[in-house]
Amino acid sequence: MRNWILPEYVEDILPAEALHIERIRRKILDLMHVHGYQLVIPPLLEYTESLLSGSGSDMDLHMFKVVDQLSGRMMGLRADITPQAARIDAHLLNAQGVTRLCYANSVLHTVPCEITRTREPFQIGAELYGHSGLESDFEIQHLMLQCLATSGVGKIQLDLGHVAIFRCLIKDLAVKPVLEMDLYTLLGAKDLAALKELLQSTDMQLSKNVQEILLRLPELYGDRKILIEARKMLPKHPEIVTALDQLDILAEKLECYVDQITFDLSDLRGYHYHTGIVFAAYSKGNSSPIVLGGRYDEIGKSFGRSRPATGFSMDLRELSRLIHSETSPRGILAPYNPDDSLLQEKVMQLRRSGWVVITLLPGCNENDDAAYCDRKLVLKNGAWDVEEI
Repeated sequence: MRNWILPEYVEDILPAEALHIERIRRKILDLMHVHGYQLVIPPLLEYTESLLSGSGSDMDLHMFKVVDQLSGRMMGLRADITPQAARIDAHLLNAQGVTRLCYANSVLHTVPCEITRTREPFQIGAELYGHSGLESDFEIQHLMLQCLATSGVGKIQLDLGHVAIFRCLIKDLAVKPVLEMDLYTLLGAKDLAALKELLQSTDMQLSKNVQEILLRLPELYGDRKILIEARKMLPKHPEIVTALDQLDILAEKLECYVDQITFDLSDLRGYHYHTGIVFAAYSKGNSSPIVLGGRYDEIGKSFGRSRPATGFSMDLRELSRLIHSETSPRGILAPYNPDDSLLQEKVMQLRRSGWVVITLLPGCNENDDAAYCDRKLVLKNGAWDVEEI
Protein backbone atom coordinates (compact mmCIF):
# COMPACT_ATOMS: atom_id res chain seq x y z
CA MET A 1 0.00 0.00 0.00
CA ARG A 2 1.27 3.46 -0.87
CA ASN A 3 2.20 5.33 2.29
CA TRP A 4 0.43 8.51 1.16
CA ILE A 5 -3.03 6.95 0.88
CA LEU A 6 -5.38 8.37 3.50
CA PRO A 7 -7.44 6.20 5.88
CA GLU A 8 -11.00 5.29 4.97
CA TYR A 9 -13.51 8.16 5.29
CA VAL A 10 -10.69 10.69 5.71
CA GLU A 11 -10.06 13.02 2.80
CA ASP A 12 -8.38 16.22 1.74
CA ILE A 13 -10.47 19.28 0.96
CA LEU A 14 -9.22 20.79 -2.29
CA PRO A 15 -9.17 24.53 -3.07
CA ALA A 16 -12.58 24.95 -4.74
CA GLU A 17 -14.46 23.03 -2.03
CA ALA A 18 -12.37 24.58 0.74
CA LEU A 19 -13.26 28.06 -0.51
CA HIS A 20 -16.93 27.09 -0.72
CA ILE A 21 -16.91 25.77 2.88
CA GLU A 22 -15.06 28.84 4.12
CA ARG A 23 -17.61 31.20 2.52
CA ILE A 24 -20.45 29.36 4.25
CA ARG A 25 -18.56 29.33 7.56
CA ARG A 26 -18.05 33.10 7.43
CA LYS A 27 -21.70 33.77 6.64
CA ILE A 28 -22.91 31.60 9.51
CA LEU A 29 -20.44 32.93 12.08
CA ASP A 30 -21.20 36.52 11.06
CA LEU A 31 -24.90 35.83 11.54
CA MET A 32 -24.31 34.24 14.95
CA HIS A 33 -22.11 37.19 15.94
CA VAL A 34 -24.83 39.80 15.32
CA HIS A 35 -27.22 37.65 17.39
CA GLY A 36 -24.85 37.86 20.36
CA TYR A 37 -23.22 34.41 20.13
CA GLN A 38 -19.56 34.57 21.16
CA LEU A 39 -17.03 32.44 19.31
CA VAL A 40 -14.99 29.91 21.32
CA ILE A 41 -12.20 27.61 20.10
CA PRO A 42 -11.76 24.67 22.51
CA PRO A 43 -8.69 22.42 22.29
CA LEU A 44 -8.69 19.46 19.92
CA LEU A 45 -7.90 17.05 22.76
CA GLU A 46 -8.33 16.96 26.52
CA TYR A 47 -8.78 14.38 29.24
CA THR A 48 -11.53 11.89 28.46
CA GLU A 49 -13.25 12.48 31.80
CA SER A 50 -14.11 15.97 30.64
CA LEU A 51 -15.14 15.02 27.11
CA LEU A 52 -17.31 12.15 28.33
CA SER A 53 -18.75 13.87 31.39
CA GLY A 54 -22.50 13.90 31.80
CA SER A 55 -24.38 14.01 28.53
CA GLY A 56 -21.20 13.60 26.52
CA SER A 57 -20.96 9.89 27.44
CA ASP A 58 -22.89 8.98 24.27
CA MET A 59 -19.74 9.91 22.36
CA ASP A 60 -17.55 7.25 24.01
CA LEU A 61 -17.57 4.83 21.07
CA HIS A 62 -17.00 7.66 18.58
CA MET A 63 -13.89 9.00 20.29
CA PHE A 64 -10.25 8.31 19.45
CA LYS A 65 -8.23 7.93 22.67
CA VAL A 66 -4.51 8.40 23.32
CA VAL A 67 -2.28 8.30 26.39
CA ASP A 68 -0.80 11.62 27.50
CA GLN A 69 2.99 11.16 27.62
CA LEU A 70 3.29 13.89 30.28
CA SER A 71 0.71 12.75 32.83
CA GLY A 72 0.02 9.14 31.85
CA ARG A 73 -3.71 9.91 31.80
CA MET A 74 -6.08 8.98 28.99
CA MET A 75 -6.86 11.80 26.58
CA GLY A 76 -9.48 11.98 23.85
CA LEU A 77 -9.68 13.67 20.49
CA ARG A 78 -13.03 15.43 20.66
CA ALA A 79 -15.95 13.83 18.84
CA ASP A 80 -18.33 16.67 19.75
CA ILE A 81 -17.72 20.27 20.80
CA THR A 82 -20.89 20.65 22.90
CA PRO A 83 -19.41 19.17 26.13
CA GLN A 84 -16.42 21.48 25.73
CA ALA A 85 -18.69 24.50 25.36
CA ALA A 86 -20.54 23.42 28.52
CA ARG A 87 -17.23 23.20 30.39
CA ILE A 88 -16.29 26.70 29.20
CA ASP A 89 -19.65 28.08 30.34
CA ALA A 90 -19.41 26.35 33.71
CA HIS A 91 -15.82 27.08 34.69
CA LEU A 92 -14.16 29.72 32.52
CA LEU A 93 -16.95 32.23 31.88
CA ASN A 94 -19.03 31.46 34.99
CA ALA A 95 -21.67 34.06 34.04
CA GLN A 96 -24.84 34.31 36.11
CA GLY A 97 -27.17 35.30 33.28
CA VAL A 98 -27.67 33.95 29.79
CA THR A 99 -24.52 32.91 27.89
CA ARG A 100 -24.52 32.48 24.12
CA LEU A 101 -21.59 30.61 22.55
CA CYS A 102 -20.79 29.43 19.03
CA TYR A 103 -17.98 27.40 17.48
CA ALA A 104 -16.68 26.12 14.15
CA ASN A 105 -13.98 23.47 14.10
CA SER A 106 -13.13 19.90 13.18
CA VAL A 107 -14.12 16.89 15.27
CA LEU A 108 -12.95 13.28 14.85
CA HIS A 109 -15.05 10.10 14.84
CA THR A 110 -13.79 6.53 15.02
CA VAL A 111 -16.45 5.53 12.49
CA PRO A 112 -18.55 7.67 10.13
CA CYS A 113 -22.12 8.34 11.20
CA GLU A 114 -23.36 7.03 7.86
CA ILE A 115 -21.74 5.15 5.00
CA THR A 116 -21.31 8.26 2.84
CA ARG A 117 -20.00 10.55 5.56
CA THR A 118 -16.56 11.52 6.74
CA ARG A 119 -14.81 10.64 9.99
CA GLU A 120 -13.67 14.27 10.24
CA PRO A 121 -16.79 16.45 10.27
CA PHE A 122 -16.37 20.22 10.38
CA GLN A 123 -18.79 21.02 13.18
CA ILE A 124 -20.41 24.43 13.46
CA GLY A 125 -23.02 25.20 16.07
CA ALA A 126 -24.47 27.44 18.73
CA GLU A 127 -25.35 26.92 22.41
CA LEU A 128 -27.52 29.00 24.74
CA TYR A 129 -27.04 28.56 28.51
CA GLY A 130 -28.98 29.92 31.47
CA HIS A 131 -32.61 30.01 30.25
CA SER A 132 -35.13 27.20 30.61
CA GLY A 133 -38.15 28.75 28.90
CA LEU A 134 -39.65 27.96 25.53
CA GLU A 135 -38.41 31.36 24.34
CA SER A 136 -34.81 30.11 24.24
CA ASP A 137 -35.87 26.96 22.35
CA PHE A 138 -37.47 29.25 19.78
CA GLU A 139 -34.41 31.51 19.63
CA ILE A 140 -31.99 28.66 18.97
CA GLN A 141 -34.21 27.01 16.35
CA HIS A 142 -34.96 30.30 14.64
CA LEU A 143 -31.22 31.03 14.54
CA MET A 144 -30.60 27.57 13.06
CA LEU A 145 -33.14 28.20 10.29
CA GLN A 146 -31.58 31.58 9.54
CA CYS A 147 -28.16 29.92 9.29
CA LEU A 148 -29.52 27.51 6.69
CA ALA A 149 -31.25 30.30 4.78
CA THR A 150 -28.17 32.53 4.69
CA SER A 151 -26.10 29.54 3.51
CA GLY A 152 -28.43 29.03 0.55
CA VAL A 153 -30.33 25.93 1.66
CA GLY A 154 -33.95 25.95 0.54
CA LYS A 155 -37.03 23.78 1.12
CA ILE A 156 -36.47 22.98 4.79
CA GLN A 157 -38.43 20.35 6.70
CA LEU A 158 -38.23 20.68 10.48
CA ASP A 159 -38.86 17.60 12.63
CA LEU A 160 -39.82 18.20 16.27
CA GLY A 161 -39.87 15.72 19.12
CA HIS A 162 -39.77 15.68 22.92
CA VAL A 163 -37.86 13.08 24.96
CA ALA A 164 -39.91 13.87 28.07
CA ILE A 165 -42.79 11.82 26.62
CA PHE A 166 -40.80 8.57 26.59
CA ARG A 167 -39.13 9.39 29.91
CA CYS A 168 -42.52 9.90 31.53
CA LEU A 169 -43.95 6.67 30.13
CA ILE A 170 -41.21 4.49 31.65
CA LYS A 171 -40.09 6.44 34.73
CA ASP A 172 -42.25 4.49 37.20
CA LEU A 173 -41.79 1.07 35.59
CA ALA A 174 -38.42 0.13 37.13
CA VAL A 175 -37.05 -0.80 33.71
CA LYS A 176 -33.45 -2.01 33.83
CA PRO A 177 -30.95 0.33 32.08
CA VAL A 178 -30.06 -2.31 29.46
CA LEU A 179 -33.71 -2.87 28.56
CA GLU A 180 -34.32 0.86 28.58
CA MET A 181 -31.54 1.25 26.01
CA ASP A 182 -33.07 -1.54 23.90
CA LEU A 183 -36.44 0.23 24.01
CA TYR A 184 -34.79 3.51 23.02
CA THR A 185 -32.98 1.88 20.09
CA LEU A 186 -36.02 0.06 18.70
CA LEU A 187 -38.32 3.06 19.06
CA GLY A 188 -35.84 5.26 17.24
CA ALA A 189 -35.50 2.69 14.46
CA LYS A 190 -39.31 2.20 14.39
CA ASP A 191 -38.74 -1.56 14.36
CA LEU A 192 -42.24 -2.58 15.42
CA ALA A 193 -41.69 -6.35 15.14
CA ALA A 194 -38.62 -6.35 17.37
CA LEU A 195 -40.24 -3.80 19.70
CA LYS A 196 -43.31 -6.01 20.16
CA GLU A 197 -41.14 -9.02 20.91
CA LEU A 198 -39.14 -7.06 23.50
CA LEU A 199 -42.25 -5.63 25.20
CA GLN A 200 -43.78 -9.08 25.54
CA SER A 201 -40.65 -10.59 27.05
CA THR A 202 -40.73 -11.63 30.69
CA ASP A 203 -37.88 -9.24 31.52
CA MET A 204 -39.98 -6.16 30.75
CA GLN A 205 -43.05 -7.00 32.89
CA LEU A 206 -45.07 -4.09 31.50
CA SER A 207 -48.81 -3.77 31.65
CA LYS A 208 -50.75 -4.37 28.46
CA ASN A 209 -51.79 -0.72 28.37
CA VAL A 210 -48.19 0.54 28.52
CA GLN A 211 -47.15 -1.99 25.87
CA GLU A 212 -49.89 -0.75 23.53
CA ILE A 213 -48.85 2.89 24.05
CA LEU A 214 -45.18 2.18 23.37
CA LEU A 215 -46.08 0.17 20.26
CA ARG A 216 -48.12 3.06 18.90
CA LEU A 217 -45.52 5.69 19.71
CA PRO A 218 -43.59 5.17 16.41
CA GLU A 219 -46.86 5.77 14.53
CA LEU A 220 -47.11 9.26 16.00
CA TYR A 221 -45.25 10.84 13.10
CA GLY A 222 -46.65 13.49 10.77
CA ASP A 223 -48.21 16.96 10.73
CA ARG A 224 -49.98 18.78 13.58
CA LYS A 225 -52.84 16.28 13.53
CA ILE A 226 -50.40 13.96 15.26
CA LEU A 227 -50.51 16.16 18.36
CA ILE A 228 -54.29 15.82 18.48
CA GLU A 229 -53.96 12.05 18.18
CA ALA A 230 -51.26 12.01 20.86
CA ARG A 231 -53.46 13.93 23.31
CA LYS A 232 -56.14 11.28 22.89
CA MET A 233 -53.82 8.29 23.11
CA LEU A 234 -51.18 9.21 25.69
CA PRO A 235 -51.75 9.31 29.47
CA LYS A 236 -52.72 12.70 30.90
CA HIS A 237 -49.52 13.04 32.92
CA PRO A 238 -48.57 16.70 33.51
CA GLU A 239 -45.15 16.19 31.87
CA ILE A 240 -46.70 14.71 28.72
CA VAL A 241 -49.36 17.43 28.51
CA THR A 242 -46.67 20.11 28.94
CA ALA A 243 -44.46 18.47 26.28
CA LEU A 244 -47.30 18.40 23.75
CA ASP A 245 -48.22 22.01 24.57
CA GLN A 246 -44.60 23.09 24.02
CA LEU A 247 -44.44 21.34 20.66
CA ASP A 248 -47.70 22.95 19.59
CA ILE A 249 -46.61 26.47 20.59
CA LEU A 250 -43.17 26.12 19.04
CA ALA A 251 -44.55 24.81 15.75
CA GLU A 252 -46.93 27.76 15.52
CA LYS A 253 -44.04 30.19 16.00
CA LEU A 254 -41.75 28.47 13.47
CA GLU A 255 -44.14 27.45 10.69
CA CYS A 256 -43.65 30.69 8.74
CA TYR A 257 -39.88 30.04 8.50
CA VAL A 258 -39.96 26.51 7.04
CA ASP A 259 -41.67 24.68 4.20
CA GLN A 260 -42.92 21.86 6.41
CA ILE A 261 -43.06 20.95 10.09
CA THR A 262 -43.49 17.35 11.18
CA PHE A 263 -43.61 15.72 14.59
CA ASP A 264 -41.89 12.48 15.56
CA LEU A 265 -42.73 11.43 19.11
CA SER A 266 -40.45 8.39 18.96
CA ASP A 267 -37.42 10.40 17.84
CA LEU A 268 -35.07 9.68 20.74
CA ARG A 269 -31.75 10.63 19.15
CA GLY A 270 -29.49 11.58 22.01
CA TYR A 271 -32.04 10.31 24.54
CA HIS A 272 -29.35 10.19 27.26
CA TYR A 273 -28.08 13.53 26.00
CA HIS A 274 -31.26 15.61 25.70
CA THR A 275 -33.87 16.45 28.30
CA GLY A 276 -36.65 18.23 26.41
CA ILE A 277 -37.49 19.35 22.88
CA VAL A 278 -35.30 17.81 20.16
CA PHE A 279 -35.24 18.78 16.52
CA ALA A 280 -33.75 17.87 13.16
CA ALA A 281 -33.71 19.85 9.92
CA TYR A 282 -33.84 18.21 6.49
CA SER A 283 -33.41 19.66 3.03
CA LYS A 284 -35.47 18.57 0.05
CA GLY A 285 -34.30 15.29 -1.45
CA ASN A 286 -32.12 14.27 1.50
CA SER A 287 -33.10 11.51 3.90
CA SER A 288 -30.37 12.37 6.41
CA PRO A 289 -30.70 15.40 8.71
CA ILE A 290 -28.42 18.34 8.03
CA VAL A 291 -28.86 19.82 11.53
CA LEU A 292 -29.48 18.18 14.90
CA GLY A 293 -30.21 19.87 18.18
CA GLY A 294 -32.34 20.19 21.26
CA ARG A 295 -32.49 20.95 24.95
CA TYR A 296 -29.97 19.35 27.32
CA ASP A 297 -30.41 20.98 30.71
CA GLU A 298 -28.23 18.50 32.61
CA ILE A 299 -25.07 18.83 30.53
CA GLY A 300 -23.24 21.08 33.00
CA LYS A 301 -24.10 18.96 36.05
CA SER A 302 -20.91 16.91 35.87
CA PHE A 303 -18.90 20.15 35.77
CA GLY A 304 -20.50 21.24 39.06
CA ARG A 305 -22.81 23.82 37.50
CA SER A 306 -26.02 22.45 36.04
CA ARG A 307 -27.61 25.13 33.87
CA PRO A 308 -30.47 25.06 31.38
CA ALA A 309 -29.09 24.69 27.86
CA THR A 310 -30.23 24.31 24.29
CA GLY A 311 -28.33 24.31 21.02
CA PHE A 312 -27.67 22.81 17.61
CA SER A 313 -24.80 21.71 15.39
CA MET A 314 -24.21 20.75 11.77
CA ASP A 315 -21.40 19.47 9.57
CA LEU A 316 -20.18 22.21 7.25
CA ARG A 317 -18.73 19.67 4.83
CA GLU A 318 -22.12 18.00 4.39
CA LEU A 319 -23.90 21.34 4.27
CA SER A 320 -21.62 22.66 1.53
CA ARG A 321 -22.47 19.71 -0.72
CA LEU A 322 -26.14 20.72 -0.68
CA ILE A 323 -25.46 24.27 -1.78
CA HIS A 324 -24.57 25.31 -5.30
CA SER A 325 -20.99 26.50 -5.33
CA GLU A 326 -20.25 29.94 -6.64
CA THR A 327 -17.65 30.05 -9.39
CA SER A 328 -14.21 30.48 -7.91
CA PRO A 329 -12.98 34.00 -8.67
CA ARG A 330 -10.32 34.16 -11.34
CA GLY A 331 -7.36 36.36 -10.58
CA ILE A 332 -5.54 39.27 -12.17
CA LEU A 333 -1.99 38.52 -13.29
CA ALA A 334 0.60 41.17 -12.39
CA PRO A 335 4.16 41.30 -13.75
CA TYR A 336 7.07 40.94 -11.35
CA ASN A 337 8.58 44.37 -10.76
CA PRO A 338 9.00 45.24 -7.07
CA ASP A 339 10.74 48.50 -7.96
CA ASP A 340 7.74 49.90 -9.88
CA SER A 341 5.90 51.95 -7.23
CA LEU A 342 2.91 52.60 -9.53
CA LEU A 343 2.53 48.89 -10.16
CA GLN A 344 2.75 48.03 -6.45
CA GLU A 345 0.23 50.75 -5.60
CA LYS A 346 -2.19 49.40 -8.23
CA VAL A 347 -1.82 45.84 -6.91
CA MET A 348 -2.51 46.99 -3.33
CA GLN A 349 -5.54 48.97 -4.47
CA LEU A 350 -7.02 45.97 -6.29
CA ARG A 351 -6.42 43.64 -3.35
CA ARG A 352 -8.03 46.09 -0.91
CA SER A 353 -11.08 46.04 -3.18
CA GLY A 354 -11.25 42.25 -2.91
CA TRP A 355 -9.62 41.28 -6.22
CA VAL A 356 -7.27 38.31 -6.42
CA VAL A 357 -3.94 39.53 -7.80
CA ILE A 358 -1.21 36.97 -8.55
CA THR A 359 2.33 38.10 -9.24
CA LEU A 360 4.07 36.29 -12.10
CA LEU A 361 7.32 35.17 -10.51
CA PRO A 362 10.60 35.31 -12.49
CA GLY A 363 11.09 32.33 -14.78
CA CYS A 364 7.36 31.44 -14.83
CA ASN A 365 5.27 31.29 -18.00
CA GLU A 366 2.19 33.47 -18.22
CA ASN A 367 0.25 30.65 -19.88
CA ASP A 368 0.79 28.42 -16.82
CA ASP A 369 -1.34 30.80 -14.75
CA ALA A 370 -4.25 30.76 -17.21
CA ALA A 371 -6.19 28.43 -14.93
CA TYR A 372 -6.04 30.98 -12.12
CA CYS A 373 -6.21 34.31 -13.99
CA ASP A 374 -8.45 35.65 -16.72
CA ARG A 375 -7.10 39.23 -16.61
CA LYS A 376 -3.76 40.93 -16.39
CA LEU A 377 -2.23 44.28 -15.57
CA VAL A 378 -0.89 46.13 -18.60
CA LEU A 379 1.05 49.41 -18.65
CA LYS A 380 -0.68 51.94 -20.95
CA ASN A 381 0.24 55.60 -21.24
CA GLY A 382 2.13 55.51 -17.93
CA ALA A 383 -0.73 53.86 -15.97
CA TRP A 384 -1.46 50.26 -15.06
CA ASP A 385 -4.82 49.03 -16.40
CA VAL A 386 -6.65 45.71 -16.15
CA GLU A 387 -7.53 43.93 -19.36
CA GLU A 388 -8.73 40.44 -20.26
CA ILE A 389 -6.18 37.81 -21.20
